[in-house]
Amino acid sequence: RFYKATMENKLLLLLCLTVLNVFLVITVESLDNGLAIQPPMGWMAWERFRCNINCTEDPDNCISEKLIVQMCDKMVAGGFRDAGYTYITLDDCWAEKRRDPLTGKLVPDRTRFPRGMKALADYVHRQGMKLGIYSDMGTKTCKEYPGSEFYIQTDAQTFADWGVDMLKLDCCYGGSGMEIGYETMGFFLNKTGRPVLYSCSYPVCLGGHVIYERVAKTCNMWRNAIDLTDSWDRVYKVIRIYGDNIGNFSAAAGPGHWNDADQLMVGDFGLSNGQQTAQIVMWAMWSAPLFMSVDLRNIGVFAEELLLNKDIIAINQDWAGSPSYRVWQDKRLPVTTDIIEGWIKRLSDGTTAIAILNGSNYGEPATVVKTPRQLGLLGNTSYIFRNVLTSEKSGPFNDTVPMKVRIPATSVYFVVATELE
Repeated sequence: RFYKATMENKLLLLLCLTVLNVFLVITVESLDNGLAIQPPMGWMAWERFRCNINCTEDPDNCISEKLIVQMCDKMVAGGFRDAGYTYITLDDCWAEKRRDPLTGKLVPDRTRFPRGMKALADYVHRQGMKLGIYSDMGTKTCKEYPGSEFYIQTDAQTFADWGVDMLKLDCCYGGSGMEIGYETMGFFLNKTGRPVLYSCSYPVCLGGHVIYERVAKTCNMWRNAIDLTDSWDRVYKVIRIYGDNIGNFSAAAGPGHWNDADQLMVGDFGLSNGQQTAQIVMWAMWSAPLFMSVDLRNIGVFAEELLLNKDIIAINQDWAGSPSYRVWQDKRLPVTTDIIEGWIKRLSDGTTAIAILNGSNYGEPATVVKTPRQLGLLGNTSYIFRNVLTSEKSGPFNDTVPMKVRIPATSVYFVVATELE
């Protein structure tokens, strides 16, 4: 009798789990928040400020209300908000180490966020900005603060009650049911009635072994490549991942749901001017979200002008949201770090954006001579090229008159091609 009862209980449990899974797939796979019609833009704390919680010795650079208020003010005064950078987003390390013992809710660090998260959201909103926050689909965040596993509905409602406009949900310490967990969070975010931009990390945590069309039904944006650090090596690895396009993730992106290549390193310490330009150009080509992570209180002139470049932003924000593809590669050496490559992106006005990247880290410039057909454009016609970075025009180019350009190492040539009638 004991064996029979045990088997019956197991069968009942299996049936319940099956029904629950079907219910979640049917009800949760529905992203209906009306957000991210164009790739989101904003500022994120992580790369520049990490998990600095020492406000005693480093009060100007610790994760705190003061830091967010100052960055928000700089985004407004510096023209970043008006350029489209409207989200200002906390990352890890904003919370107390334990939830409220009575309500089970997350609690902002009482010392670093003395007025609480609702007051901070209200301030951000008064500046015409939107506040983003961070959590994790695990028992702990990456830095071992409380995660959202087992508290999904509670946390979704808490974020909505605070007036949060964006949730970045990480996947450190996530369990085997991670994908269902993300879909469940999306369901409960929608159920709050507050529009919350939903940024998911689980495709990268699952090694890209996901169905991206399914991800797009749950998330407004999703990480699908390695974590970036402030180095060209990491940036170039992401470029190679997007070029290889394993699983054809590029095709899953479009209005409302975007591939997230991680934060911009523009204005930080590790990239040359050419490398900073190459990063934001490639992100613009991919229609990737543009989230800078720089100290706006002392940003350099070059980085500021690059981040505010209207033509780069316009290509990133092009309403069609067409994917960009790597269409050719020229290898000068049998290594993956000495490659010249070309990308194209069809724009909504009928023109085509072209990026030619010299990825070589050997310091050698590259001379590229190609016809429009070799660049990925239609043949039997002529084109005028407009340099996006300098506004200079060149051409016409056609099957008998190729373009010729010399590109410094780890830098990019970026043009918009217009077909002549």
